[in-house]
Amino acid sequence: MVESDCAKDRIKTKEEVHKMLVGMIYDIKNRKKGKYKKMQTYEELVSQCGGDILSSPGMRSSIFYLQHGKVSVYDHSFSVAVMCLKLAHKIKLKTDETVLVRGALLHDYYLYDWHVSDRSHKWHGFTHPKKALQNAKRDFRVGEIEENMILCHMFPLTLSLPKYRESVILCVADKICAIQEITEDRKEKIKGRYRQ
Repeated sequence: MVESDCAKDRIKTKEEVHKMLVGMIYDIKNRKKGKYKKMQTYEELVSQCGGDILSSPGMRSSIFYLQHGKVSVYDHSFSVAVMCLKLAHKIKLKTDETVLVRGALLHDYYLYDWHVSDRSHKWHGFTHPKKALQNAKRDFRVGEIEENMILCHMFPLTLSLPKYRESVILCVADKICAIQEITEDRKEKIKGRYRQ
């Protein structure tokens, strides 16, 4: 079992909780007064950290492949990268944001339409992480953390274990976005039935 560094970051006393809350209130007041520079949006941060991936021919081709419902693989990957940043910031987990974004953008970089019946991707849910990693390594420089993120994002469906914080965040973010995309599509279909 991999021991997490986040155990060191846990709050242990009421005084620490109080200091944290006072600090948050102070930050909120100062933001309202305009004392802080405008913060980058998550979308801007994704574009900044993964601009080369987003503008690559392979990633642009994923606009034409559907992921969940009517959502393209490109839009899904972008949403997952944004969700990864939101989760990391929400739970105040120290991560390498560039690695987090790049791994999230490449997690479904398999470059085919899995809805089209084809023997090569018959077991898509189990096999696409390896295909995505193979394509990512061919087109980009992929580090150890990004490699683990791509291979393990389907955990527990695949048995590859997430080793890094970024990998765990991606697993959770991918499932959140998939559920949102699927339920949105179902809601639209239900509304369409009642309009007829």
